[in-house]
Amino acid sequence: MIKRITLLALAIGLSFAAAAQEENSFVHEQSDGYQWPTDPAVLEKLDQWQDLKFGVLMHWGLYSVPGIVESWNICNEDWIVRPKGTTYEGYKQWYWGLSKEFNPVDFNPEQWARVFKDAGMKYMIFTTKHHDGFCLFDSRYTDFSIAKAGPFKDNPRADAAKYVFDAFRAEDFMIGAYFSKPDWHCEWFWNPYYATPRRGINYKIDMHPDWWQNYVTFTQNQLRELTGGRYGKLDILWLDGGWITGEQVGLNEVLVDARRVSPGLISVDRTIQGPNENYQTPERSIPDRQITHPWESCITLGNDWGWTPRRNYKSARRVIDILSEIVAKGGCFVLGVGPTPEGIIEKEAEVILQEIGEWLGRCGQAIYGTRITEKYNCGNTWFTISKDGKTGYAVYALPDGENLPAELHWCGNLPKGGKVTILNNGKKVKATVKDGKVTLKLPRGLKQEPIALKFGL
Repeated sequence: MIKRITLLALAIGLSFAAAAQEENSFVHEQSDGYQWPTDPAVLEKLDQWQDLKFGVLMHWGLYSVPGIVESWNICNEDWIVRPKGTTYEGYKQWYWGLSKEFNPVDFNPEQWARVFKDAGMKYMIFTTKHHDGFCLFDSRYTDFSIAKAGPFKDNPRADAAKYVFDAFRAEDFMIGAYFSKPDWHCEWFWNPYYATPRRGINYKIDMHPDWWQNYVTFTQNQLRELTGGRYGKLDILWLDGGWITGEQVGLNEVLVDARRVSPGLISVDRTIQGPNENYQTPERSIPDRQITHPWESCITLGNDWGWTPRRNYKSARRVIDILSEIVAKGGCFVLGVGPTPEGIIEKEAEVILQEIGEWLGRCGQAIYGTRITEKYNCGNTWFTISKDGKTGYAVYALPDGENLPAELHWCGNLPKGGKVTILNNGKKVKATVKDGKVTLKLPRGLKQEPIALKFGL
């Protein structure tokens, strides 16, 4: 076990800072509009992605060492609460110093891929660089990376992103790379000549155009490292930090070359409405209505995106309920799960994920490869249809602490001939259909879990 908390961390009470930040943390809103891509290969890839429905987003980095909220404590904004008795500059230098402690001696991306595959997940997004600028890939353009800065640099797997992507490709996942456009460690973003401001650059571009051009070149170079083939073909480039647009850092030029290596690469320039936001990403939330263009809710399994000691994981039942609602509204669901600082998925999370995967193994027909239907909700019941429109599905979302009702009732999405299959146990039952309403008596002995139904239309 590596030391998770340094003497300084103990002195300043990092758990307090993390708890305060959970209440105030910055959340990306959904962009106001959507522009369909025109590249046929991107449209085809989006259709394939929409079939997958369930993925994982992995935050892992310096913040994992003490188990605090990722990056944000070094940003100088009034909503951020750092422990009392600390100076901003002292805290920032302590945070940068975590690069000397990050030593994931049990790094096991094969275990990650197995756990998430068993959970029924079909695509992955791995954080190659968060806002703090620390790279989980071996960049030629900075020494601030897992491959160069700390004790793990001598490990044969020091270029961590390569081995993560390879492990998930071996399990047939769609591969996504998270990348932060802002980089608070880079001198051309937060220049040391000026004080650190809020999340944006700390100088005026018209006064220092050369600094900004240096940053654009730096960012393009790193994006080209990730997308140029050294890390294999990618399916998704997931760009965070919406206060800087992809266009500002030359994303258009990067994508031209990247799509030669990875045809159809999905670009997700988060919250930046336009041709490079190929799907929308409401964060920690679910839209209140059905949406017909591609979108994805990103929601954490616990309190935070990365690993923290105060995890408070959602139950498997809760995750399934969230998934069912998102899919019925036309979206995909990427679940945030953070590996430990040692480099594994901890057992507590694995048990929950296994329960989700076991349910999807029996009931996944109602989720994977489905599309939206006009009547998509009735109380706790969410509806989808097969892509050919011939088969209907219903999922009764069972909230935590509640038991299954004796009967299910809904309007619309009428089962042909009243014949319904309960996917949970494979048994066929008869529903009563009268005056456009359906009544289904649930058989006794069903497990207390969300119920998935299949029926002809």
